[in-house]
This record gives sequence, structure tokens and C-alpha cells, in this order.
Amino acid sequence: MTVRTAVKTISFPSGEAVPVLGQGTWHFAEDPLRRVDEIAALRLGIELGMRLIDTAEMYADGGAEALVGEAIAGRRDQVFLVSKVLPHHATLHGTIGACERSLVRLGVEEIDLYLLHWRGTIPLEETLEAFERLMRAGRIRNWGVSNFDVDDMEDLIALRGGDQVCTDQVLYNLQHRGIEFDLLPWCRRSSVAVMAYSPIEQGRILIHPVIRSVAARHRVTPSQVALAWVLRSDDVCAIPRASNPAHVRENLGALDLRLSAADFTELDHAFPPPKHKQPLAVE
Repeated sequence: MTVRTAVKTISFPSGEAVPVLGQGTWHFAEDPLRRVDEIAALRLGIELGMRLIDTAEMYADGGAEALVGEAIAGRRDQVFLVSKVLPHHATLHGTIGACERSLVRLGVEEIDLYLLHWRGTIPLEETLEAFERLMRAGRIRNWGVSNFDVDDMEDLIALRGGDQVCTDQVLYNLQHRGIEFDLLPWCRRSSVAVMAYSPIEQGRILIHPVIRSVAARHRVTPSQVALAWVLRSDDVCAIPRASNPAHVRENLGALDLRLSAADFTELDHAFPPPKHKQPLAVE
């Protein structure tokens, strides 16, 4: 039997405690041959305390939500569940309909955190009204956004109820540090949690010699170094994807890694922090 691990948490403005390390499902349910491993990975992650699971109606055209629903069956009370509405669905009635379809695919009565996947052409006022109605109906517990830059966030909080936003889910890793210049400080001042997707850049940065050198020094994997770097702050959580149980355990191991000041200096030299405003990176 797997022993549950205590994973430290960050706090949402609502007071909700959310694990700093969760599980992403982008590209899940795209290959039937990987389905058994993907479900096993999610279930193991839950057992190990990585109970934050992120998905979206976009992923595999709803297939990822259905897979998550299968993985969490009988475990719903152990999971903090996140899903997202596509921008072209984000009208008042479109958002509500999309959420109801997601709930059916997930096999649950309520989503813990519901996000607007990115900003589209539909007025934010409509989406916010839909979020409020869904919360009153007990269909979602919290709401947030994804891929919003500072100007988008300022537009959002200027609206009635916009200051209730819980999180901004954005691309953040060693290769993409642009949010450190303005968005991350803005979120900290506004008590908006940052949720990092693709924290290891889909594995592309793991061959970098500096990351590999730091990993060798600590006798860990390059993936654990990259993930520990993202998790170095108390107000950032991450949702790496792990498509098999071994990868889940590897991700969890990043929580035990303590990078030194010398490590941070070396990584900053290889991946310099931003010195000016950069366009928000998306993937």
C-alpha cells in the first residue's frame, strides 16, 4: 500500500489550501495505448498527496476530462479538481453549458476551480456573470483565468466581482521567465496565486548542460532540478504532466530538493531573468 505524503500547500484568496505540486493532463487521452498508464499515474499521484489535478474541455476534445473522471472515481473527496472553458464558449450561457458538459465527463457534481482558458473576444463581464451563477448553483467553488497578462488582469479586477479571481495559470519555467518582470509581482501584490504549466518546458530544457550539472551535483534528475526551481517560491504551484507512475514519483522527489545559492546563480547565468517587459509566453 502506498503511504500518503504531506505536500505543502499555497493559499487561494478564498482561503482554500492547494498543493504546490499537482498533476497536469495536457495530451492525456490522445493515445489509447497510454490510457492505463495515464490513469495509474493520476491515481498514484493522489495517493502521494499530489491531489491537485488540472484538465480542460480542450484537451483531447473532452477526452482528458473523461479519463480524469475514471481516475478519480471513488476518490473525489481527495482531489482538488481544475478545468477550463474555451474562450469561444465563454458567453453567459455558453460558459454554463460548457461547465455542465465538463461535469458530466468528469463524473462529479462540482469543479473546485474553473478557469477561462485564455482571453478571447467575448466580454469578460459575461464570463464573470456565468462564473458567479455557477458558484451560486454549487457547480464550481472557485474561478480563475489562464494566460492572462498584467493588462488583462487589471481589466478583470476592474469589473464587478473581478477581484474574486483566485489564480492565473501561465507558462512558467527556466526557459520562460518573463512573468518575473511584472506579472508575478502584480499577482503577489494582488494575492492572486500563480499556477505554472509546462514547468519543465515539455522536457525540452532537460538536456541543457547547466541543468544536468546541477542535477549531477545533487544526485537527482534534470527534471527534478527544473521543477524544484519553479517551486522555490511559496506562492507558486506547478502542474507537471506525468504519464506513468515512475514519472509521478520523480516529480514528487523535486519537493525534497533544496537548491543552493550557487545553484541559483548558475541557473540565472544560463537562463537570465528578464530585464524588461516581455510578451506573455503561451504554449
